[in-house]
Amino acid sequence: MSKATQNTNAAPQGSNKLLISMVSLGALCALLIAFTYEGTKPRIEKLKAEALEQAIFQVIPGAVTTSAFIYEEATGFRQITEGETATIFAGYGEDGKLSGLAIEAAGQGYADIIKILYGYIPEQEAVVGFYVLETKETPGLGDKIEKDENFLANFDALDVKIATQGDTLANTVVTVKNGEKQSPWEIDGITGATISSRAIGDMLGISTKEWIPLIQKNLEQLKK
Repeated sequence: MSKATQNTNAAPQGSNKLLISMVSLGALCALLIAFTYEGTKPRIEKLKAEALEQAIFQVIPGAVTTSAFIYEEATGFRQITEGETATIFAGYGEDGKLSGLAIEAAGQGYADIIKILYGYIPEQEAVVGFYVLETKETPGLGDKIEKDENFLANFDALDVKIATQGDTLANTVVTVKNGEKQSPWEIDGITGATISSRAIGDMLGISTKEWIPLIQKNLEQLKK
């Protein structure tokens, strides 16, 4: 066999060895990533749960303990069991009485989905707390929804009263242009972060319209 023929046969063999090495390395990296993810997942979940609990205490004044509930159309609210995802969080004071509810909501912002938590006190029929759980809004602009004091003041007593018939809100929560707020159910927007602040109004408008009538209708279940 000539040297030329030997070299021709050697080239594919070398390529195959390189390909096998690359595939093996890729598989090893994927395996390491999977092991790392599985190893850190419990800690990540624990930290997320702790952060959520602190956010609940922040949006419900006077709460010292919490309980997670799920809603079922046939029976109303009940406490969650292992493996279930909560829809409402109840906060209780030192006397064991219901201090308020914390409700999650999400909606499209300027950059990505924004996730928030807001506090609601049934006796006041008002949103009394607001906390941003997740956001990727532009630093210095969209992230003002977390930092702007005037914007956050909207949620000291945002009106979400039930209409006379009891199955919907008297007025829908909505964001208006900065400086144009005239009604207690309106959110004063942020100049320079119009889309982000409008997104908050949109998601609160949808969420409160869905949950507040259900909470008022089944309030005794949440007081326990």
